[in-house]
Amino acid sequence: MTDRWTRAEERYRQNAERRYRRDDLDWSEADDYEDDTTVIPRYEDDDEDLHGYDDEHGYVDEPPIEPEPRRRAAPQRADSGRRPASRGNDRRSGSSRSGGSRKRSRVASRKAAERKRRRRNLWIISGVFVVIFLGAAGFAAWKFIGGFASPADYAAGSAGPIAVIQVKSGDTATEISKTMADKGIVASSAAFYEAAVRNTNMNSVQPGYYAIPSHSPAAEAVTALVGKGSRVGNVVISEGRQLHDSSDVHTGARKDGIYRKIAEASCVGASTAAKCVTYEQLDAAGTNTDPAALGVPSWALERVKAVPDRSRQLEGLIRAGTLDFDPSGNAEQILKQLVTDSAASYEATGLVQSGGANGLKPYDTLIGASLVEREALPQDMSKVARVIVNRLAVDQPLQFDSTVNYTLDKTEVATTDADRARKTPWNTYAMAGLPATPISAPSLDALRAMENPLAGPWLYFVTVDKQGTTLFTEDYNEHLRNIKKAEQSGILDSGR
Repeated sequence: MTDRWTRAEERYRQNAERRYRRDDLDWSEADDYEDDTTVIPRYEDDDEDLHGYDDEHGYVDEPPIEPEPRRRAAPQRADSGRRPASRGNDRRSGSSRSGGSRKRSRVASRKAAERKRRRRNLWIISGVFVVIFLGAAGFAAWKFIGGFASPADYAAGSAGPIAVIQVKSGDTATEISKTMADKGIVASSAAFYEAAVRNTNMNSVQPGYYAIPSHSPAAEAVTALVGKGSRVGNVVISEGRQLHDSSDVHTGARKDGIYRKIAEASCVGASTAAKCVTYEQLDAAGTNTDPAALGVPSWALERVKAVPDRSRQLEGLIRAGTLDFDPSGNAEQILKQLVTDSAASYEATGLVQSGGANGLKPYDTLIGASLVEREALPQDMSKVARVIVNRLAVDQPLQFDSTVNYTLDKTEVATTDADRARKTPWNTYAMAGLPATPISAPSLDALRAMENPLAGPWLYFVTVDKQGTTLFTEDYNEHLRNIKKAEQSGILDSGR
């Protein structure tokens, strides 16, 4: 019995050593070895002798007690009819496991590095977003807090030199505020805007030019703007007014010309310290400056250059009505602005295209309109325009007293025989055709009448009373009878 146990134990040891020799693994790489074994089953030897079989006695009643191995090996699937793997196979299997372990270790290292890189990038991106968010929040807070702060404004008593601003048609309070700030009148557009919306008189501000002291507190600037005395460069030119002054024969009163009106409207500042463009400066600029530099339009330029009296070259080119100009300019700049604006107004009526209706060039139409303005009341303008066109068509002298009066220092409705006999480039008694230039500033109504004269055969007309009643005829004898009516009313009496 002892021999049987001895032999069984020897066979067990040999079998164990054959399967699990330590040199089958590279123990120097033990750190890379990964034991995935979770359950170690009981070892069973393939030799049936270990289960109680004896060559001499056969099976015994009790199985032999198996000594516990010093190192329990990794399980190996039992396979009926197969012998244990050879020692060489065990060595290759161990090398394969070791190589696989190193490969898994490198993959794990790369994955760990990738995770670390992703975490680092995530922190960087998060940091950028935090910086942006904090910056935006800070800016919003600054704007919010700044919204409650008072806008920059000048202190009372700090007013400086007067500045001129222009309020354009359609300007809002916001646009006016910006203009005020740009000109240095107020410290900030916001301050002016806040003061403007509190002043209901802002609704009455008209397009034009305004003189306001610079460095003014916003409230004072608003008050100055809506005040009556701040408007400058605003001139009203009555219909039929001439460039130069004249006087009435009966009263001797001076009738201010267009240059005089412009000079008065050009003053900026207090009465004693006012800065104005003078009548003489305007007359000199209108006489000596090249017409093109004064804004004379192309359709009038050649005729204006040929005017025999240079002091009258701008006659009729500054229209009647309410005009605005920048008074801070010099005489040439002011005249150019007014001539340019007037030409645009004339052209808007269809002046350039009017030749189809009256057979005249644009400048001749303007001359005719100035005659209509001086000779007719509004209700008769279209008929007087027809008389002009009809007489020009048959080369009959116009014989208008207004053309005689144009060059006289003292004027009246009636003229003398001596006045009518005096030859000038404007006297239509002494020559046929139109005068050399317009003789006054025509209204737009007179211009439209000349552009489209009423159809009719009339060649003569005369005003027969002081109420302005005018009679028209194509018959000369009837015209003579109408003149008698005018003489009887006293309208043709001369004061000379």
